[in-house]
Amino acid sequence: MNKSLVYIFIFLLSFTAKASFILLPMDETTQQNHLKAYGITYWCLSKDYKASWLLNYRGGSFLLPDVAEIRKECQIRGVSFEVLSDSEEASLLEEISSPSQNMESVILEKAPKIAVYTPKGKQPWDDAVTLVLTYAEIPFTPIYDEEVLSDQLLLYDWLHLHHEDFTGQYGKFYAAYKNTPWYIDQKKDAETLATKLGYAKVSQEKGAVAKKIRDFVIGGGFMFAMCSATDSFDIALAADGVDICEAMFDGDASDSNYQSKLNYSNSFAFKDFTLERRPEVYEFSDIDMTSKRRIPVEKDYFTLMEFSAKWDPIPSMLCQNHTQLVKGFMGQTTSFDSAFIKSNVLVMGTCELNGESRYIHGEKGKGMFTFFGGHDPEDFQHQVGDPPTVLDLHPNSPGYRLILNNVLFPAARKKKLKT
Repeated sequence: MNKSLVYIFIFLLSFTAKASFILLPMDETTQQNHLKAYGITYWCLSKDYKASWLLNYRGGSFLLPDVAEIRKECQIRGVSFEVLSDSEEASLLEEISSPSQNMESVILEKAPKIAVYTPKGKQPWDDAVTLVLTYAEIPFTPIYDEEVLSDQLLLYDWLHLHHEDFTGQYGKFYAAYKNTPWYIDQKKDAETLATKLGYAKVSQEKGAVAKKIRDFVIGGGFMFAMCSATDSFDIALAADGVDICEAMFDGDASDSNYQSKLNYSNSFAFKDFTLERRPEVYEFSDIDMTSKRRIPVEKDYFTLMEFSAKWDPIPSMLCQNHTQLVKGFMGQTTSFDSAFIKSNVLVMGTCELNGESRYIHGEKGKGMFTFFGGHDPEDFQHQVGDPPTVLDLHPNSPGYRLILNNVLFPAARKKKLKT
């Protein structure tokens, strides 16, 4: 009888100690692959498992159910995880919920449907978002002008804008690359596509695409853009109905005094900017800080702002990282002149040496957008024709984490922004 009681006691003890949760720690020292941890969390959501994002807890960790296939997937992908019992999970959540802690647990509800706006066929440069989505094993659908103009954005929750030029000036590559085969082919392909879609000029067709993307955001979509897709998008919206392209781009002269005809109320993030009229200058406007900055490579860092996880969960999610100091990197649009950012746009990352903004976020209608300056977080000065970054060499990249914060962000159960 006593022996039976001992067995029952041992059974009950082992049952109560049984693990029920998996923690994906996202701090600097524990997680061996931060980027793939996002992919594991996305994979769990796609399998209808419950997940939580623990804001400001060990670098923004993820809490998942303890299931054999999740453990196996972590092991296959090289993602560090810790096993928690029910009591350990309860203690952790109690700590996070304490009013004295700048932490919050956010429920992730569903895997967002992801689209990447990117040209069909190969380009002579790579795209950081496409790279990291592939590396993290997060599925996405490439789309371009035909899909956007036929309202296929309605099928998606989240949209990334490839390093596109929405002004119809072919990236302002004219001076350096006008005689290269890839530039000639790109210009010809863009003109052919515009004609096919019923537009007389590429600038008009790109402007129509920009307005469709605007409507996607206003209707409740999430948009993320990097490098030249940030300012060229806003410029295209502000210049709606105005010809800002010189003859080498569209075959005729630009509108006289077009600067005075810009409508800044149409743009998402930027105001009062002045366009760069010279076609030989590799720049769209004075929004970008690339030519204004004098920052040595070894000192080129930007600081992430700290927000209240309980009161401002949205910017807190977007800034989750294992460090507040992120290595800078260049691009056609490297960063944003703070003087030209609208007052209702939230600045989430700044370079203290010259006050430039690197990482900004805002609301438009029912949706939201994030602009991130620079081309590739792990390639300081990416050049046309350079090989793509090998992310196996940068599995803990803070800059790439910011991209993946935006990818996972639409999965969260929303709380109203208080900032």
